[in-house]
This record gives sequence, structure tokens and C-alpha cells, in this order.
Amino acid sequence: MWIYPQGDPRELSGLVLAYIGDAVYELYVRLYLLEHGAGKVNRLHTEASALVKAASQSRFLQQLDNLLTEEERNVAKRGRNAKGSHVPKNAEVTDYRRSTGFEALLGYLFLLRQEERIQELLQFLFTRTE
Repeated sequence: MWIYPQGDPRELSGLVLAYIGDAVYELYVRLYLLEHGAGKVNRLHTEASALVKAASQSRFLQQLDNLLTEEERNVAKRGRNAKGSHVPKNAEVTDYRRSTGFEALLGYLFLLRQEERIQELLQFLFTRTE
């Protein structure tokens, strides 16, 4: 079902990895919420928004730190340090940069086809927020 681009994800910029990771995370969150009974669209949207906002993703990256390999930590740092063109008006700069690192990590793992690792990390986070 997935189209994996040719080439080594290690060679992609942190922002490109975050671009993919954003989509991966958004889909995971939506499926997670459906599985856990948030059936009405308004409730789905509200709960998803709370999980995907920059402040939440920033906090999640901090909570994962001890679970990450050195390689994963380096990818997250590369995403965090990437210079984007803007910061959303409803996010703090530090949260936005950390959330970009979080998304870069997910994008990187996805492009390496390490979906089990993504699931392991996200399940760890989501069981802490329930």
C-alpha cells in the first residue's frame, strides 16, 4: 500500500523527514482514536488536535528520550535544529522545534520501514496519556 521513495532516508533533510512524519503521526492518532471509541467526528477532531499540537509533540519527544537509540536521538535533533520558514502563531518556538524533531523521527522510522518501532514508541506515549 505504501510508496517508499528510493534512496537513503539518512540523506533527507530534517524538514523532509518531519513532513512525512507529520502524516504518519496524524494517521496513527486518527486510527488510535477510532480504536478507543472516540466515534463522533467532533470528538475525534478535538482529541486528535490535542495530541498533534506542537506542545504535545514536544512533550512526547522529551518523554521518549531515554527509550531512543543514539541514531534516533540524532535524527530527532536534526529535525529539531532544522530551520523552517515559520512558526505557527499558536506555538512556542521551542515546542515547535521539538515537535519538528518528533515528526522527523517518525518520518525517518517510517521510511526505514520500521513500523513496529513507531508503534512501540507511540504506544508507550499513549498509554501514559490515558
